[in-house]
Amino acid sequence: MFPPRNQLQKFSGRVFAAMTLEYWEERYQSQDMPWEKGEASPGLVDFLAQHPELPRGSVAIPGCGTGHDVRAFASAGFTAFGFDLAPSAIRLATERTEAARLTAKFQLSDFLHDSPPKKFDWVFEHTLFCAIKPDEREGYVQAVDRWLAPRGNYLAVNYLVPPDREGPPFSTNREEQCRRFSPLFDLVAEWTPRSFPNRAGLELMFWWRRKAI
Repeated sequence: MFPPRNQLQKFSGRVFAAMTLEYWEERYQSQDMPWEKGEASPGLVDFLAQHPELPRGSVAIPGCGTGHDVRAFASAGFTAFGFDLAPSAIRLATERTEAARLTAKFQLSDFLHDSPPKKFDWVFEHTLFCAIKPDEREGYVQAVDRWLAPRGNYLAVNYLVPPDREGPPFSTNREEQCRRFSPLFDLVAEWTPRSFPNRAGLELMFWWRRKAI
């Protein structure tokens, strides 16, 4: 799913690691997409089914790929927006969403550095954090905070990578998640979600809410 270290590139003078525009676009162009599972995150599907009481607000999905998670939110009644660095991902997500007769918006964006087009009620990510270089992770936390409306919700499926593995994906664990996000967010809940077979038991799902100012 992730490029080796020697394929990290620079774009517009910034190191993006696994989020390099050129790298991901080439993978889509060559159809070399082992991360493409053909369906939404099982943990997200279960969460939406288990919480029909949630207000159906707006949700941003950075690193949306071909849009499976975006469509899951749209099907559940949310106003869904997908963002990705790769133009081909945005094209495929748009085509598949139209084919499914669902309404969602897709846009090219660098989540870490761009200003949001609006403030969102929710930000959802599935194994995006582990693709961020450790020295850029504080910027990722700030981006989540920047994209959320007051008291907005951050829902994340984190892939727990062991520390002895070279990245990307880069190592993370529960302790890091709590240390980085707890200053700006209140933890609503955490649990081990249903996952794809190759990730069973290796994912942890967090539901955070932006702290009141």
